Amino acid sequence: MKSGQERRSFLKKGLLGGLGLYGISNEEQNNPDGYDIPDFQSPPAVGKSVVGLKVAPIKQVRVALIGIGARGSGHVMQFASLFPDKAKVVAVCDILPERAAKSVDQLKAKGQDAVAYSGKPEAWKDMLKRDDIDLVVIATPWRDHTPMAVYAMQQGKHVVIEVPAALTLDECWQLVNTAEATQRNCMMMENVCYGDEELWVLNMVQKEVFGTLTYAEAAYIHNLTDLMLSQKGYYEFWRLKENIAHDGNLYPMHGLGPVAQYLEILRGDRFEHIVSMSSLEASLSESMKKLPADHPYAGFKGKIRHGDMNTSLIKTNKGRMITLKHDVVTPRPYDRINALAGTHAYHEGYPSRLSILDKGHSFLKEADYNEYKSKYKHPIWDKLKKEIEVNGGHGGMDFVLIYRIIDALNNGRPMDMDVYDAATWSSVIPLSEVSVNKGNSAVKFPDFTRGKWSEKRELGIMTSL
Repeated sequence: MKSGQERRSFLKKGLLGGLGLYGISNEEQNNPDGYDIPDFQSPPAVGKSVVGLKVAPIKQVRVALIGIGARGSGHVMQFASLFPDKAKVVAVCDILPERAAKSVDQLKAKGQDAVAYSGKPEAWKDMLKRDDIDLVVIATPWRDHTPMAVYAMQQGKHVVIEVPAALTLDECWQLVNTAEATQRNCMMMENVCYGDEELWVLNMVQKEVFGTLTYAEAAYIHNLTDLMLSQKGYYEFWRLKENIAHDGNLYPMHGLGPVAQYLEILRGDRFEHIVSMSSLEASLSESMKKLPADHPYAGFKGKIRHGDMNTSLIKTNKGRMITLKHDVVTPRPYDRINALAGTHAYHEGYPSRLSILDKGHSFLKEADYNEYKSKYKHPIWDKLKKEIEVNGGHGGMDFVLIYRIIDALNNGRPMDMDVYDAATWSSVIPLSEVSVNKGNSAVKFPDFTRGKWSEKRELGIMTSL
């Protein structure tokens, strides 16, 4: 039997050996004393903090987009809707020439002469060397997000990235360090933080309707099986490949982002550690057995690592708890849960319901619910009502997100979310996989802010409208 010291050394080396998959370098694996596992230490800074970063106002933001697929094509038109007063799309890039060409034609119809880049895998680099680009929008497959964002910042551009911003701890630190070294904005485009329901709940939190917050529940439950297996779906089956290769919470942000804002994560509280567990895998493999003979994945014999349901528990520094779920393969109806509990109130989404301490032990009746909805509705949705009706996007949240990005640059104001939010929320992906692979062990979060998380600061969406 191993001694206590030998056992601790053995466990530490075992965890280190498994971390190569998650962005821990070989040097760090071979030097465990220099990299405290599982309590990840912040590496030395290579620049100065970008908390509250302000840049000179940009009257008309010149925008370039990489990735013009299902998500990116919508972004093109959302940004184009802000022409000429606030923004202009000057360039688009996609691996498929027809996509880039189609966007250029659509932009011409709106009076914007954009240039298309395509024809080779690194055409996006040629585009980013232009000196007439202020903001780069990245909406490509997940594996490309961090390399493209880092390169864009190195070229002096501000960057916004579709979710997730990063897939490994190493990529999270690349984003943080590059943003700090270049003093460029790097924001993850978490559109759900701008949803009408989510901003309403956030406003009630800020107005102390909930009292002391104790726990929250969030999820991304969305049956994507048909889309993942469709030959016209995700380019070269990139999302299917992620579910085959990895087990953990692969897509936490839509549910977690709003909850993190309710709990003031990185603005007085932080994620301390995560425990993650996955069910057995069955739904995706059974669906793949039904594929036609000419499908690229027909007769697939490999192992699908991702369980049908992943559930993670996150504990914060203040002792709050978050339950986080991920399921993209079962028939369960779409759900982000969006539950928040405080000493005075409780909210739960899908459908949205609210319970108030002094109004009984059930959810509010319609009239009382509507009274709270009217009283605490976030003002941005009234301010942009006409534009939201015209431009839409997931019920309007997409337009509000893009409007806020451009408005911050127009006015030289800090963006609503920063690179530390992007890294922290994205780090759930590799950390949950570490936990699953290590027998559902508790794994600590790195501090991407290097201590600044404890400083109280306001959310931009609550102060600058």
